Amino acid sequence: MTPEQFIASHTAVARASLVPEIALHLATEITPIWHATEEWLAQRNIEPPFWAFAWPGGQATARLLLDQPQRVAGRRVLDFAAGCGIAAIAAARAGATVEAAEIDPLATAALRLNAALNAVSLDVAEGDVVGSPCRWDVILAGDVCYEAPMTAHILPWLRAMAAQAEVWVADPGRAYLPGSGLAPIAKHAVPTSLELEDRTLREVTIYRLLP
Repeated sequence: MTPEQFIASHTAVARASLVPEIALHLATEITPIWHATEEWLAQRNIEPPFWAFAWPGGQATARLLLDQPQRVAGRRVLDFAAGCGIAAIAAARAGATVEAAEIDPLATAALRLNAALNAVSLDVAEGDVVGSPCRWDVILAGDVCYEAPMTAHILPWLRAMAAQAEVWVADPGRAYLPGSGLAPIAKHAVPTSLELEDRTLREVTIYRLLP
């Protein structure tokens, strides 16, 4: 089974409540895809299927970009740890040239499928871009501070990038968000599921990360 076949058989085309303009291949119930993916993970050493959900940070970022496209129109944008690609697709619709980066082959397949579903063009980069020199004007990082190792790996690079580009961190109150060096840009209340979160509404703040 190819990644594309796996995604097609374990998701349905759906729309996130905050961003109904964008259609995505999403899990409609959390348990079936999580269990189905366990065998895939064991065989291929692939990450859990975070790409199958429209997380609050991505939804909030996408909403801001669709409402205020001038923020990225004509600019080079990286959607870092892009997941389902909701923010990347919104940036492309806003008129940006967009690169979407993911380390998970299932996620990169989902990004390509979701881009095609929305008739936008994304340059999908598979692999870890941390450590790359800056080639973007804006870097989007939604919901990335949920684990200590992840945050420790990415934050020094993102701060270095912030000296050369706008770096946006969209966070719904994750434990490892840095306590300083953040300037708020916007806030959105994002409806969530108790299957994924501990509440039915998450307040997401989009920050500009300072170098």
